[in-house]
Amino acid sequence: MRKSITLALAFAALAGAVGTTAYAENNASAKMREGMMMRLNKAMKDSDGTITFDQFSDAMNARLKKLVADNGGKLTVAQLADALEKARFERMARRIIARYDTRGDGTLTADDITSRQKKVFALLDKNNDGKIEQGELPKGARAGQLRQWGGGDGDDGVQ
Repeated sequence: MRKSITLALAFAALAGAVGTTAYAENNASAKMREGMMMRLNKAMKDSDGTITFDQFSDAMNARLKKLVADNGGKLTVAQLADALEKARFERMARRIIARYDTRGDGTLTADDITSRQKKVFALLDKNNDGKIEQGELPKGARAGQLRQWGGGDGDDGVQ
């Protein structure tokens, strides 16, 4: 009996891990399809409602073709990985600055950070006693889940 329970729990854990991976892959694929459709729709709006192969090719791979051209006509795995990582971190930086920038000038200062921290603290300090108690934290919040308030460990990679 104990062996059956252990095997059932192991199977459930494996199924959960596989399901989570499949969901993540499907979500990434959906985002890729959405991006592709947006580029195609833009290309069609820019023309007469139809697109040629050259327009299709430009819409689909313009950034990738530019990377290849910028690297002498060939792109290595390392060069592509560097470009993808840079693009990811630039998007992350734009989100952080947009969230914290109080003056709207596209820069981040210590005052911006302090202002944001004060807002988050005030939201969490529900009884306004100048302290955050365990009971004031959102229910079920784990480290990194305070994102909706712009705080917590792991907020967009900022520590």
